[in-house]
Amino acid sequence: MTQAPKWFRVAAIVALLWNILGCLAFVADLQLKPEDIAKLPEAQQALYASRPAWSIAATAIAVFGGTLGCIGLILKRRWAFVLLLLSLLGILGQDIAMFVLANTAEAAGTFAVVLQSVVLIVGVWLVLLSRKAMASGWISKSGS
Repeated sequence: MTQAPKWFRVAAIVALLWNILGCLAFVADLQLKPEDIAKLPEAQQALYASRPAWSIAATAIAVFGGTLGCIGLILKRRWAFVLLLLSLLGILGQDIAMFVLANTAEAAGTFAVVLQSVVLIVGVWLVLLSRKAMASGWISKSGS
C-alpha cells in the first residue's frame, strides 16, 4: 500500500463529519410529529405527505452509506468505494423522488435545491476520491 497524501485523511474526516450531519438531519426528520409538520407552510406539508417510503429509504442509504464509506476511507479500506457508491445511488434516488417525480423544487425552496445540489456534488466527489485512492494504492486492495 502506498502512503496517502496528508490531505486525503483530512478530506475523509471532513467528509465523515458532513455525513454525520446528514445522519442527524435524517433522524431529526423522522422524529417530526404531525403537529410539527402542521406548523410548516402548506406546500412543505404537502411534500411530507406525498413522499414515498422508497425515497425515505434512499435517504437512509445515502447518509448511512456515506458515513460508513467515509469511515472506510479513514481506515483505508477498499469497501469504502462500495459504500460510497451506494450512498451516491441513494442520493440519486432521493433527488429523483424530490425533483423529478414530485417536482418539488419550487415548494422546497432555493435553499433546499442548493443544498441538495451540494449533497450530490459531494457524493460524486467521494466516489471519485475512493476510486483514485484504490488506483493510487492509498487504500487496501485486499478488501480487508
